[in-house]
Amino acid sequence: MEATLDPTERLKQRFGTETFTTQRAKDDILTLWLPLEKIKEVLWYLKNEIDRPYILLFDLSAIDERSRNRENGYPSGNFTLLYHLFSFDRNSFIRLKVALNGEFPTVPSITNLWANANWYEREVFDMFGIRFEGHPHLKRILMPESWQGNPLRKEHPARATEMGPFRLFDEKQDREQAALQFRPEEWGLQSSSDDSDFMFLNIGPQHPGTHGVLRIVLQLDGEDIVDAVPDIGFHHRGAEKMAERQSWHTYIPYTDRVDYLGGVNNNLAYLLAVEKLAGIELPERANVIRVMMCEFFRIASHLVWYGTFAQDIGQLSPVFYMFSDREKIFDIVAGVCGGRMHPNWFRIGGVAQDLPRGWDKLVKDFIDYFPKRLKEYDAMVMKNSIFKARTVGIGIFTKAEAIEWGVTGPGLRACGFDWDFRKKQPYSGYDKFDFDIPIAHNGDCYDRAVVRVEEMRQSLRIIEQCWKYMPEGDYKADHPLTTPPVKKHTMQDIETLITHFLGVSWGPVIPAGEAMSCIEATKGANSYYAISDGNTSPYRVRVRTPSFPHMQMLPYISKGYTVADMLSILGAMDYVLADIDR
Repeated sequence: MEATLDPTERLKQRFGTETFTTQRAKDDILTLWLPLEKIKEVLWYLKNEIDRPYILLFDLSAIDERSRNRENGYPSGNFTLLYHLFSFDRNSFIRLKVALNGEFPTVPSITNLWANANWYEREVFDMFGIRFEGHPHLKRILMPESWQGNPLRKEHPARATEMGPFRLFDEKQDREQAALQFRPEEWGLQSSSDDSDFMFLNIGPQHPGTHGVLRIVLQLDGEDIVDAVPDIGFHHRGAEKMAERQSWHTYIPYTDRVDYLGGVNNNLAYLLAVEKLAGIELPERANVIRVMMCEFFRIASHLVWYGTFAQDIGQLSPVFYMFSDREKIFDIVAGVCGGRMHPNWFRIGGVAQDLPRGWDKLVKDFIDYFPKRLKEYDAMVMKNSIFKARTVGIGIFTKAEAIEWGVTGPGLRACGFDWDFRKKQPYSGYDKFDFDIPIAHNGDCYDRAVVRVEEMRQSLRIIEQCWKYMPEGDYKADHPLTTPPVKKHTMQDIETLITHFLGVSWGPVIPAGEAMSCIEATKGANSYYAISDGNTSPYRVRVRTPSFPHMQMLPYISKGYTVADMLSILGAMDYVLADIDR
């Protein structure tokens, strides 16, 4: 009987009814407020003791509540601390909220509960100034150590025009250079052991193997990696801060700059959250169009990974062939909506325009062309003995380790776990498509490649079904908050014309509330947590990207390997720096 109780009842039985306040959320995720002094006990219980436990710390973030139009009946404070946990056995999220008071509050660290809490707590400290007592190394992670203020607090300027002109004096340059110097003792790293001296080697922040401005400091014993310290933030552009000064629809183009290889997948993750807030249901045609474009971008993203991964291992030819095939996908994207990498075509409630004449021939030509190319790449790369020697048995992690560190997507499926949000929590009508979830079993660099290669074939299956069964109907929801209304209607009645004018100039006013979406993006689970206080701009948008926890795991999976193996591990990870840094 006890095992059948829902989590709220189990928690109330264990910690007392008065401990929790339930909040109704637009996304139907169980949302509970609780006092700060209980948070660590409750998190321990949810991870380790409740039946069908919440073993994944999906996200940890915060909200500056000081200028928000409050909802009555819930605990209030200057800040809210947010924990999103996920249970694979229950296939459900739980959201825990803690109200914090004071200008710079202090809370207990949970780094001894989840390994991946380390970077999330550092990010909250960096962005909000909230301190985590017991954190092993609480320092900034995205902003430079010399930065003044905490960017996601409401008093921090959101625009460069709100700050004075930038000046780089000699003294400032010296301070900045000194702050960049790596000091091993600050990270608890020794310069020597009983029998050898260690060397510290910078890889990056400008190195072809890091695929962008990423710095990794390696502690080496000869060629062997003793430890590694990733240094991120070089690509941070304040994507979450920018949401607070954009309208709900002018923020859309900013989202596909986060994982700039995943294209419209980023738009979709954001728009699903907004559409939950607004109560917008999409027509079937709009959903199928979105799915088709998302799968094209999944293939395009995987092709970039495939070619550059082979190049990292030392094989030069594949990247040229694979980028040529990516261009064929961009030709289709350009033919459909005029854009390429950043089409800016998805809208609140659907897409900007219907599919043009001739779209079906473009898609069919690619469906006929691509399978034989994948077969060629199998022979060129996956069966190549050197490629196998550099990837098989390298960078291994288990399913349990992957979940502990927050790994999702192909990295998790390479451990033998067939988890894909398109199947397990279908969105945009993915439940109507026939496709398989590719898995592998060894959890090494080679298996992560096996999964992604097969995912391209499955994406092609989905695209072919879109091509065959594209439904008739509208490409946009008939809802007053879709932006903008169908143009032909604006010349027929004044109400639609006014809605069009306000929607374009101000943007829609999204009803107050909170909602989170979660999609299976090209690199793993990607979610947007959108908060509205009934205005034309979001009050807060939290972007949970897959690459952030993946990179955090790098030191754990690289110890004991060599410097050359590090490039294999990085390549198999398939990260994007903007996806890490936002």
